[in-house]
Amino acid sequence: MTDGPLIDLDRSASRALVHPDRLSELLADLGNVPVAVPVLAIALAYVTRRHRLSGTDQWWLPATAAAVLMALVPALIIPLKILIDRPGTPAVPPATGYYPSGHTATAAIAYGAATLLLLPLLNSVRARRALLAACAVLSLGAGYGLIRRGYHWPLDVVASGCLCTVLLSLLWLFLSRSSRRTSAGTPSSSSDPS
Repeated sequence: MTDGPLIDLDRSASRALVHPDRLSELLADLGNVPVAVPVLAIALAYVTRRHRLSGTDQWWLPATAAAVLMALVPALIIPLKILIDRPGTPAVPPATGYYPSGHTATAAIAYGAATLLLLPLLNSVRARRALLAACAVLSLGAGYGLIRRGYHWPLDVVASGCLCTVLLSLLWLFLSRSSRRTSAGTPSSSSDPS
């Protein structure tokens, strides 16, 4: 992974975008585990409590699914980093294992999963749009900060974003399917033999 049109484009984009400053450092920090995971943990606790208090069947399932997805991030990202073994940008110490970006994945999954859990609980379109916008700003901001600071090549961030889009889509499908099963409730009385 040292030559080719995508690598050349990646290097050119990195040279144009890298400009370490305080803002890029703060944005990059949005992908740190101590920042992103507590946001998800708060959402998990809130959603679990709401579902449990409302008497929802399998009240634990949405939060558990999101927590498992967050736990899968290192299980998926680390083997890919080892397999691809891509060197870092000139701004970081010489090392390999930068592709795909783990910080981007942490941000995308933590903020994205929290958003998917909270969306069904919001009643107004305005609140849903605000939550989606906040998720996009946090996730994209983390990726931009990582590139701008020089911690990752642009393709490292894009690859993580693509992987997380698939993972969050699967979580959304699972959550929507399980909520349909839960809302269906018990079998109808017409199927009751008595």
